[in-house]
Amino acid sequence: MTEALFQDDAYLAECSARIVHCDQRGIELDRTVFYAASGGQAGDSGALVLPDGSEIRIADTRKGEAPGQLLHIRDASFASEGALPAAGTPVRAAIDWPRRYRMMRLHTCMHLLCAVVPAAVSGGGITPERAHLDFDIDMERLRKDEIEAKLNALIAAGHPVVPRWISDEELAARPELVRTMSVKPPLGSGRVRLLDIAGVDLQPCGGTHVRNSGEIGPVAVTRIRNEGRRNKRVIVAFASERA
Repeated sequence: MTEALFQDDAYLAECSARIVHCDQRGIELDRTVFYAASGGQAGDSGALVLPDGSEIRIADTRKGEAPGQLLHIRDASFASEGALPAAGTPVRAAIDWPRRYRMMRLHTCMHLLCAVVPAAVSGGGITPERAHLDFDIDMERLRKDEIEAKLNALIAAGHPVVPRWISDEELAARPELVRTMSVKPPLGSGRVRLLDIAGVDLQPCGGTHVRNSGEIGPVAVTRIRNEGRRNKRVIVAFASERA
């Protein structure tokens, strides 16, 4: 089981670690700052730096088959070069921080979007360029300019963003906290991680986030489109990059 350091500190850009196992599927470490793709957020990329200074480029990070297993996926252009490092090899695990920070900002923005649109979430996705949520709501209730204005007001207000944990039993007693229809919070470990934006949004989330909504910066609702009877998609990007 990999110690997921990003769960307690999303601002860690690197860490020391040891290789637990390595094969063609990926590299497993004893601890990592790399976020594994889940909940709509893309996995981290970066590098594992070996003791001799050489690097293994990591193109993606995914969850393995075993509980708590995180696999660092080698870049295809480097995957066939050299022998695989042995178990026990020390490495410095370093994420592509600018890429991760963009996703942190957009992921937190999606929680603000949940507060702005009063409907169940039927899907979502976060990449470094843009993010979206799908809502189970009538299309005519989604007004682009109104949503954008409310989002930017919440961002500018500088709300603290704090992760915290509750027990499985506490979450079961508060089903209203679960906003997503397609992704359910993982149960069975005894506790569930919540993201608390005080007075704005509170829901289970294992993703990486900024500490304050003001870090997100101005955003633009670039498009609202119909993706099906129960999926009305709201797409958000940074305002400076509005297409």
